[in-house]
Amino acid sequence: MNLNKAAQDTARRLADGMARGVLSFPLTSFRPDGGLDLDAYRAYLAGQLATEPGAIFPACGTGEFTALDEDEYGQVVAAAVEVADGRVPVVAGIGYGWAQALRFARRAEEAGADAALVLPHYLLKVPQDGLVEQVRRIAAGTRLPLIAYQRDQVAFSVDGLRRIAEIPTVIGLKDGHSDLDRLQRLTLAAPEHLLFFNGAATAEVQARAYAAVGVPAYSSAVHAFAPEIADAFFTAMRNGDDARMDALLRGFYVPFVQLRDRVPGYAVSLVKAAARLRGRPVGPVRAPLVEPGPEDLADLEKLLADGLELVGATG
Repeated sequence: MNLNKAAQDTARRLADGMARGVLSFPLTSFRPDGGLDLDAYRAYLAGQLATEPGAIFPACGTGEFTALDEDEYGQVVAAAVEVADGRVPVVAGIGYGWAQALRFARRAEEAGADAALVLPHYLLKVPQDGLVEQVRRIAAGTRLPLIAYQRDQVAFSVDGLRRIAEIPTVIGLKDGHSDLDRLQRLTLAAPEHLLFFNGAATAEVQARAYAAVGVPAYSSAVHAFAPEIADAFFTAMRNGDDARMDALLRGFYVPFVQLRDRVPGYAVSLVKAAARLRGRPVGPVRAPLVEPGPEDLADLEKLLADGLELVGATG
């Protein structure tokens, strides 16, 4: 194994967590005026952790990473570390170009995060040499173990993946492309120590397909507002209960995806609105995201009630 000891330990904890539960990507709590609400965030995190996820990933896409300044980011990650209290790994999002990503990585280090998820760099399409060098430069400037995230303009080739996997602190790859032929080639070529994560939007819809190519672990946006539904699906998948999975997909997940696809950005905005419907103290989204309109909120409320009824939970 090429990993250094700290990375090995974090990878082992993550692997254990991935086998036990979904990966939680918590929302970030804002006040009605748009300011960061740390007390509400801690309360929300406590509720999330009570459901025993495999790990938490604060200040990532669902947590509106790109809407946070560096000071807010440091406070968000520190609060997650504080509330987690060592029970599960805390993996903080970092991103933009490598120089800015390192500024966030250093804040995450100071806050006590266990690892960092390298979100796709900003704007540019680049060749494999550039993708690899981006990860190398980040790895050279932080002690944190790293998980690379490929989606949008970031897509590693087999050679590119092998090259970043040689870096002693790179422990995994999260995939958001859902190109399963390509992903199968990557999993077959990867060293044994490399962890893979299903990062598709509303990952449960594609969870079985990802598992078939060797990627059973997934992040769940639904866990951010309805852990009862997310945990029911995870349990059904772990038990090979296809009938239960199909019922949840038909009755909740597929209609949720259809609702999500109505407006760009609803992958976060709807999740936050659903959390508010559950009484979770998460507040509004920040621009450029927009809040769901009245009709979409009404459809969301009904769908949420249907999903909770499916798993025998209450509002």
